[in-house]
Amino acid sequence: MEDVRAYAARVGVKPATVIQRARAGGGGTWSTWESGASSPTLRTVDRMRQFIADNPPPAMTEDAA
Repeated sequence: MEDVRAYAARVGVKPATVIQRARAGGGGTWSTWESGASSPTLRTVDRMRQFIADNPPPAMTEDAA
């Protein structure tokens, strides 16, 4: 979940948006994971990690660093 939070912050979207774009869940998925009401399966985690790997955030420039 930390990876998704970090990626979302880096690309300027909410973690729930990352979940949706990765086709790893719907709009309420992130909130149920955060509340502890459910957890992602390994397949879902793999899907999110693959999405993040396939869609890297823009490289930071020296000005942004």
